[in-house]
Amino acid sequence: MKVFGQILFALSLMTFSITSHAGSKVGYVQMKEIMQSQQSIDVGKKLMTEFKPRNAELEKFRKQIQEKETALDKETTTMSQKDLAAKRQEIDYLKIDFDRKKIRQHEDFLLRKQEELNNFQNDVNAAVTTLGQSEGYDLILYNTGGYIGPKVDVTDKVLKLLK
Repeated sequence: MKVFGQILFALSLMTFSITSHAGSKVGYVQMKEIMQSQQSIDVGKKLMTEFKPRNAELEKFRKQIQEKETALDKETTTMSQKDLAAKRQEIDYLKIDFDRKKIRQHEDFLLRKQEELNNFQNDVNAAVTTLGQSEGYDLILYNTGGYIGPKVDVTDKVLKLLK
């Protein structure tokens, strides 16, 4: 995939060099800067806020299990072996349930994260398209590049459009 991107970039540069004589306008977007922008950080904050109640619920459940284990440790000497085994089994089932909930939450988080990243990428693509059309660019590249001169770097303009 990386080789394909490099080939595509090389072809783009060849196209640029061929058409540059005709006065083509080219721009470049630094995706690293876009992904470190406030807009990207806001996407992360949105996800953290969305999952905060579920994290709190999991933490509460974890503490309940710990409290039951602590209580069982204190009562071990006064309980019969049968009751002790039943309580330990109950705690083991709670731990299994906790692990399942934790895995389910992690999977849900990953799905939501991917959705938000896709939406953000679509917003970036829309901003690049808007910029290209409104300012008459013939080509705007992003993601790869050896050297990008300041004349063609349009990252700040794309960030303004994302706001």
